Amino acid sequence: MNIAVEDTVVAAAPKAVAGLERGIDWTGAFWVASGVPPLVLFSIGAVAATVGKLSWVIWMASIGLGFIQSFTYAEIAGLFPNKSGGTSVYGAIAWVRYSKVIAPISVWCNWFAWSPVQATGSALAAGYILSALFAPDSVVNTWQITLLDLGSIKSGLSLRVNAVFLLGAVLMFSVKAIQDGGILRSANTTKILGISAMIPLILIGVVPILTGDIVKSNFFPLVPLAHDAAGRVIDGTWNMNGITVLAGGMFLAAWSTYGFETAVCYTSELKNPKTDTFKAIFYSGLLCVVVYTLVPFAFQGFLGLAGMLAPDIYSGMGVAAVMANMVHAGRLIGAVVVVMLVLALVLSLITSMAGSSRTLYQASVDGWLPKYLSKVNEHHAPSNAMLTDLCFNLLLLLMSDSVFVIGAANVGYMIFNFLNLNAGWIHRLDRPLQERPWRAPTWVLVVGAALSFVNLAFMGFGADVYGVGTLSTGLVFCALIVPVFIYRHYVQDKGHFPEEMKEDLGHNSGASAIKRAGIWPYVVLVLGVAVVAITHRLAVY
Repeated sequence: MNIAVEDTVVAAAPKAVAGLERGIDWTGAFWVASGVPPLVLFSIGAVAATVGKLSWVIWMASIGLGFIQSFTYAEIAGLFPNKSGGTSVYGAIAWVRYSKVIAPISVWCNWFAWSPVQATGSALAAGYILSALFAPDSVVNTWQITLLDLGSIKSGLSLRVNAVFLLGAVLMFSVKAIQDGGILRSANTTKILGISAMIPLILIGVVPILTGDIVKSNFFPLVPLAHDAAGRVIDGTWNMNGITVLAGGMFLAAWSTYGFETAVCYTSELKNPKTDTFKAIFYSGLLCVVVYTLVPFAFQGFLGLAGMLAPDIYSGMGVAAVMANMVHAGRLIGAVVVVMLVLALVLSLITSMAGSSRTLYQASVDGWLPKYLSKVNEHHAPSNAMLTDLCFNLLLLLMSDSVFVIGAANVGYMIFNFLNLNAGWIHRLDRPLQERPWRAPTWVLVVGAALSFVNLAFMGFGADVYGVGTLSTGLVFCALIVPVFIYRHYVQDKGHFPEEMKEDLGHNSGASAIKRAGIWPYVVLVLGVAVVAITHRLAVY
């Protein structure tokens, strides 16, 4: 009825808001993903306070596992050069042939895991600023209005308004304003912030080694943290309690170290996705290997066990002050270091909003999530998805325990990693002839599939280390995708996927839609559930 008018509009404005724009090369994706190394600031204190002297080993092992897993993600990202949203979207296409419900869980869990970076990062940045400007007992730092007691979920948890919330909200709105300008503006901004962020992180990792501030006794013996009957800290043993502590550290560290897979979230915005996709994730991974190896090692060697167990280190709020001391900064230089660490956190906010909003956008385009999320603005930025991200994170910012938020979100991240590492071999079987710009060695896919179960074991053993209810809260939130998907697929789309998805789903050719993986995807799902159930039952807190 309005076809003629619509055609006229399109002809007159060929750059209309029809989708995302190919505006960056692999270096742009690299700089946007450079917000992942600062994630070490989010949980370095919590991991240290959980595992004690094992902390440096945990971080090295975790980034090693993340680097190996990234090669599976690089292959499946190359299969779909016209899609954004990252590996969860590419993995969902592997699973949809075997279950319409499992596929959107992959996308939802990835978004659920990544999105809280904004709330947690803005809270830490606000805490750094307030701690630098006001005394700890200042009314600015101590006033609080409790809105809702959530003690039934976790002891001490509540929704509250305080100075951290107000300042954190300002930071998040500022980040959204940058994102509204499109991927090219985001990439240029993150390049500037990335350089500013890497300088203090590299200095923090190197200076204590050069100045001799690393104390050998702070690293050994390699035993888990434990407490005696009076609650005093002692060296633990490798019993089930020790294994639980180890798994808890690996579980929380993974939320940070695995995150550079976000480099493939921008495939549909790369000028040459066939070559740029692999370069983006590979070089992002190398940067993370350096940061996640040096910074935790130097942090522990400088601070020691007693320092790592301080409450402000566990929460993360006191990390910036310690890191300023690590580079022997005076008052003025120390303030500069804190400012640069704040910029590093702002960088992570940009990375998170850019990646998680594109996950929502592509999931909407592909028929997993509600249609309104597929709207883009005049700069080809996914505006509605970013607004949804912002509102969700403002709610999370009200929560009094950021470590609990990270733990619950990481339940979704472990499920996402499990599904997508197995999507690698499913795609290899179901799409043997499809072009692969980069093809991972078969042994890498096998190792990735094995690590998917290791990640679930970390989750089963270690999630509730950060508060009883962490695992169950995460699982409940992951399940919320089911009614959302049912509404989109069966109410809005009448049981059919969008036309754009037919080729990806193999509906254009009967041969391409054959389920060559057979029953094995279902076997993997059953084994995955069993791993979580058994390890959670064996865990000792």
